[in-house]
Amino acid sequence: MSSHDMEKGLEEKGWEKKDPEKPEWLPRPVADRLLVLLKSRGPQTAADLGRTLGTTGENARQQLTRLAAEGLVAARTEARGVGRPTQVWQLTETGHGRFPDTHAELTLQLLRAVRETFGAYALDRLIDMREDDMLKAYQQELSGADDIRERVKRLAGIRSREGYMAEWREQDDTLLLLENHCPICAAAATCQGFCRSELAVFQDVLGPDVEVERIEHILAGARRCAYRIKPKAAPQA
Repeated sequence: MSSHDMEKGLEEKGWEKKDPEKPEWLPRPVADRLLVLLKSRGPQTAADLGRTLGTTGENARQQLTRLAAEGLVAARTEARGVGRPTQVWQLTETGHGRFPDTHAELTLQLLRAVRETFGAYALDRLIDMREDDMLKAYQQELSGADDIRERVKRLAGIRSREGYMAEWREQDDTLLLLENHCPICAAAATCQGFCRSELAVFQDVLGPDVEVERIEHILAGARRCAYRIKPKAAPQA
C-alpha cells in the first residue's frame, strides 16, 4: 500500500474528526504522525502505532522503515515474557531534532551576552521578569477554574499552545501534567533557572491546596518533563 493509499484509508476512517483518545495536535502526513507518537508516548511497537493510527501494524512498519532510512527512528529488540523478542521503535537523536527548540541559537547568544556583559544577577532578573509575565497570563486563563482538574486541564492547554506538547492524566488520587517536548531546551540547559521558574509558576497558578512535584526532567535524561499534582496533606494536630 502506498503512502497516498494509507492516507486515504485513514481519512475514510474519520481520522480528521476529533478523537478524545488521540492527541489534538497530531499532524499530517502519516510519517509525521508516527514521529509525534514516538515523541509523546515513547518507544512503541509497530502494532501499537498502527492501532493508534487506525491502520495495520504492517503499514506502520513500512512507514517506520522509511523513517529509519532517513535516520529519524531506530528499532531495538525487547524480551517480553515467553516467545520471540519484540521489536520496539524509538526516535533517534536526529528524530528528536525534528521538534524545534524555539530560536535556540539566537537565545543562547543573547543569554551569553547578558551574562558576560551584565553578570549573573541580570540574567536572574530576566528570568524573574519572564516568570512574572507567565504568572499573570496563566492566572488570567485559569480564572474561574475552582476545580483542580479544570485548572490542570487549562494549564495543559496553555502549555501545548506554547509548544510543549502537553497533556494531563488522572492517576489514582493524583493528576499528571506531561510535557513531551521542550521548545526552550537549549536555554534551559544553559540556565536551569528557567526550569525552577516554570515549576514555581505551576505551583502558584494551581493553588496553595496542592503540591506540584517534577518527577521526570528532560535535562536529567528523561524523554519528557512530568509533574505530579496532588492535594497537600492536612497538618497533623
